[in-house]
Amino acid sequence: MTYDTIIRNGRWFDGTGGPSAVRNIGIRDGHVAAISVEELDATNCPRIIDATGKWVIPGMLDIHTHYDVEVLEGPALAESLRHGVTTVLLGSCSLSTVHVDATDAGDIFGRVEAIPRDHVIDAVARNKTWSTAEEYVKALEDRPLGPNVAAFIGHSDMRAATMGLDRATREGVRPTAAEQAQMERWLSEALTAGFVGMSSQQLLFDKLDGEVCRSRTLPSTYARPRELRRLKSLLRRSGRVLQSGPDIQNPLNLVSQLAQSLGGFRNPLRTSLLSAADVKSNPYSIHLLGPMARLVNRLGGDFRWQHLPVPFEVYADGIDLVVFEEFGAGAAALHLRDEVERDALMRDEAYRRRFRKDYEDKFGIRVWQRDFFDTEIVACPDASVVGKSIGAVGLQRGGLHPVDAFLDLVVEHGRRLRWRTTISNHRPEVLRKLAAEPGVQMGFSDAGAHLRNMAFYNMGLRLLRHVHQAEQERRPFMTLEQAVHRLTGELADWYRLDAGHLRLGDRADVVVVDPAHLDESLDRYAEAPVEAYGGMSRMVNRNDETVTAVLVGGRTVFLDGRPTELLGRRRTGRFLRAAHKAPALARKEMAGVG
Repeated sequence: MTYDTIIRNGRWFDGTGGPSAVRNIGIRDGHVAAISVEELDATNCPRIIDATGKWVIPGMLDIHTHYDVEVLEGPALAESLRHGVTTVLLGSCSLSTVHVDATDAGDIFGRVEAIPRDHVIDAVARNKTWSTAEEYVKALEDRPLGPNVAAFIGHSDMRAATMGLDRATREGVRPTAAEQAQMERWLSEALTAGFVGMSSQQLLFDKLDGEVCRSRTLPSTYARPRELRRLKSLLRRSGRVLQSGPDIQNPLNLVSQLAQSLGGFRNPLRTSLLSAADVKSNPYSIHLLGPMARLVNRLGGDFRWQHLPVPFEVYADGIDLVVFEEFGAGAAALHLRDEVERDALMRDEAYRRRFRKDYEDKFGIRVWQRDFFDTEIVACPDASVVGKSIGAVGLQRGGLHPVDAFLDLVVEHGRRLRWRTTISNHRPEVLRKLAAEPGVQMGFSDAGAHLRNMAFYNMGLRLLRHVHQAEQERRPFMTLEQAVHRLTGELADWYRLDAGHLRLGDRADVVVVDPAHLDESLDRYAEAPVEAYGGMSRMVNRNDETVTAVLVGGRTVFLDGRPTELLGRRRTGRFLRAAHKAPALARKEMAGVG
């Protein structure tokens, strides 16, 4: 027998959570053709990868990305591939580009996801050749995709395209019967085309960009229960997924989102909700999330929280950070696009009083802990403040209130003031409990968005490091096999995608990990230019010695931390249609298995 690639002597994980073992893997025609204790015949095999001492795992899934714009002009999506992610899901948070036009896409993506609005408009205007979900799938597969791609269709996308962005974001305006029917028809078409489901959003601090509708919330937040029920009924009947974000300031909305998963006399609604996070602003709420999910699922629901399994560390250039959208004074500053106007506002004493009041308000549910002492300035033209907290700078400047210290620094230095804070997931012991919680999914990386604010492309590797280190310290909280399953097969099975497994006949999406380099390199800060966005610099992760090989569909796209000649030139990934499984290889091709 001949193989296209042989991976020798690696510790093989099949993605099911079953036992791992040292095996030789033979790959032919894009599939796993042999898994053997014995050495495989390498005659005429063009690529042999020595995985001695390394782990051979299925390609990981990233279930929450915002690559919808980048995939149009940078379809290699190399930042995810280089860290072992071989399948990404588009269309999160009610945002997609299936039906919305270029300008509306810019208004919807620009501020919410911190992607430059002009780049969004240009990319969609240059590339959009589709008008249906099926044509969108074809357009993606006509590009040299690096990883596999699956997708939600965005509720805000459909609502804005049907009603017009202005009407879709006005209180009290409901879709006409014809407009409601159009959204239902589009959702049905997307499900038929193999989309995993629909994403919606009720979170009220996600704001629109542009001029006409600037600072309004996303279109999906204006939908009333009847509109949502009719769309959700299509998801129930088809067994597809609703991804949603609740209005965290309204506990009844959260309870409703949990209860909607229950079936009763209907099919349960498969629901993935944002998000299970150990937020500093409310350290007790996290203890309710697991029991809530278990209760709903015990009563017949099919519910999962999305969870980022690493500390949620964010960076900001000046005041440009989405968490300021959650209170009035912060949103007022971000509403102003002109820096002169913004600086004038931040100098105004009445505005500062309002900001101080919002900052000191400790009541209510919020994302940011609002503590400028819990920050670190990492870059500034004034070198004397680098390494200090913003609160400490206030003390240094004669006992200024932390808000005044912050606003002074922003007025003085604008976006050249770069600072960071950790908002959530800061307690390792809580992360361990969440990682093992059955009602939690590993996800929420936001890859492709918030380009200057955060980078979690290697979140899967960081979870594997956490599990591996706990094993070495003889304090295990889950097995490595379970951890790999959580990042691969568990997600693929729940979303019904042909991915996440490494068994005979499975598609050969493969990652080779060197456990010796699951180390501090995973935490290092790095930036790199994005060609798709005019070369702007974004935060990335760089730990190229950790992942030594990545294969998509049996073809090697990364080797020793560097992209191969295939990446970005030929399509290696494909659009994965939900509920679709590729046929296994015929048994007669399985010779040499053992």
